Amino acid sequence: MNHRFVFIGAGNLATRLSTRFQEKGFSIEQVYSRTEDSAKALADRLQTAYTTSPEDIISDADIYFVALKDSAFQEVLPKLDIQNKLLVHCSGSMPLSSLEAYSENIGVIYPLQTFSKKREVNFSEIPVFVEANSPENEKKLLQVAGAISEKATVLDSENRMYLHLSAVFACNFVNHFYTIAGELLKSKNISFDVLHPLILETSQKVQAMEPAFAQTGPAVRFDKNVIAKHLNVLREFPEFGNLYEIVSESIFKFHQNK
Repeated sequence: MNHRFVFIGAGNLATRLSTRFQEKGFSIEQVYSRTEDSAKALADRLQTAYTTSPEDIISDADIYFVALKDSAFQEVLPKLDIQNKLLVHCSGSMPLSSLEAYSENIGVIYPLQTFSKKREVNFSEIPVFVEANSPENEKKLLQVAGAISEKATVLDSENRMYLHLSAVFACNFVNHFYTIAGELLKSKNISFDVLHPLILETSQKVQAMEPAFAQTGPAVRFDKNVIAKHLNVLREFPEFGNLYEIVSESIFKFHQNK
């Protein structure tokens, strides 16, 4: 495979995905970003060209990867002139059909992972989900995805949305809870590091059993005394108190129905 790629976007996902493709021998011909700092930073990393103007995106690449926030699709894609080349988005929440107005050849490559520009990941172990509007495009994207991951498979738009929603609960919401825990500890000058063994054991436990069976804590048994004590402490943090009550009630009701 000697495909030539353009990346439309220069954020966390675009950085990690383009870097991985380049490591596997694919040619990154150009990077687009709305801001010059972001575009130049990724282009310098890849030693390639960049632009901040959608109208200046080259038209002779083989695959165009759209790694933008969903709301930016309408700002950028109508300005493209890619002559029906393969246009691929990397979003978990956007359907394949969102690209239909911009090319006759469209697809999705969605890596299920949380990415940061400065943190390396083992891409070979990341599940990558592919969808396309024709068998030919699907085959091509499976080959491309298979070059960077050992876990490339086909998944349609509806199921990808459920997958993305599940990932938000499992990753984004959980990380927000880590942030809250950190704020509570910081208020008493306790290092967040003390939670590391607990976080590690929790993550390992749900890989060995169903998450519902791994649930512990005062909410699952509705220990009113402990919950009342926690809520009393959280009077200092009212924005967290409401969240504590909602989540505790959700945990209790879920396990009561099991």
